[in-house]
Amino acid sequence: MSVALPAFTEHGRGGTAVLLLHGIGGGQAMWADDASGTARALAAAGYRAVAIDLPGYGASASLGSPSMQTLVDGVAAVMEALHAERTVLLGHSMGGMVAQELLACGGPAAARVDALVLACTSAAFGKADGAWQAQFVAERLAPLDAGLGMAGMARRLVPAMVSPAARPLALQVSIDIMSRVPEATYRSALRSIAAFDRREHLAALRVSTLMLAAEHDRTAPPDVMRRMAVRVPGAEFVCLADAGHIANVEQPEAFNAAVIDFLQRHVPA
Repeated sequence: MSVALPAFTEHGRGGTAVLLLHGIGGGQAMWADDASGTARALAAAGYRAVAIDLPGYGASASLGSPSMQTLVDGVAAVMEALHAERTVLLGHSMGGMVAQELLACGGPAAARVDALVLACTSAAFGKADGAWQAQFVAERLAPLDAGLGMAGMARRLVPAMVSPAARPLALQVSIDIMSRVPEATYRSALRSIAAFDRREHLAALRVSTLMLAAEHDRTAPPDVMRRMAVRVPGAEFVCLADAGHIANVEQPEAFNAAVIDFLQRHVPA
């Protein structure tokens, strides 16, 4: 079955394509110059940066209610369209889960992945009993259920996701981007990732992997990512200081430098 091609923007023309996968409250704008600047930094280092609007986000068609499978199918469709010599998946938060799911599913798309950068993410959503997930989803949806809309929810949620030293501009950019996410997309995506659990697949990851954590991240704490790194053969672990969950926007220079250093050593442009 053919899948509608998600919207994406390319920067650079290197033989190695780095697909930038955003989080649940994001979009490809998270990688733009006024946010993290990651796309331009990768292009300057000789890579082909591909910032994607996952299905249901930004300029991409919704394809019905977003699910982990529709998100994976969207990324696979972009990979097929690019015909890149080498492919890296860089996933932030939910985007990191999508990257893990794509590799766990196997098939032609998984075989094309040469390296993996998992930023501020985890291998499972919460605890195994399901109660934690239900509470988390209810708390996240409460502002929407109260009629605040995505903008109101973003103003309430984002300040709790960043570090104490977050710059006002980083805070505002993150709020603006989350505010533009369609409410239906956010609701469906949240319920989809609540069931995510690929912990048992970590040991089967056979590509060069960077686990990129943030010191003040309470959503995907550094200790969680450090334990993930231990389970992935040969994985590297880096923790960014003075950053919270939206580390790519809070500390863009450090974030981009860590990514490019890893790529230059494992998947040269």
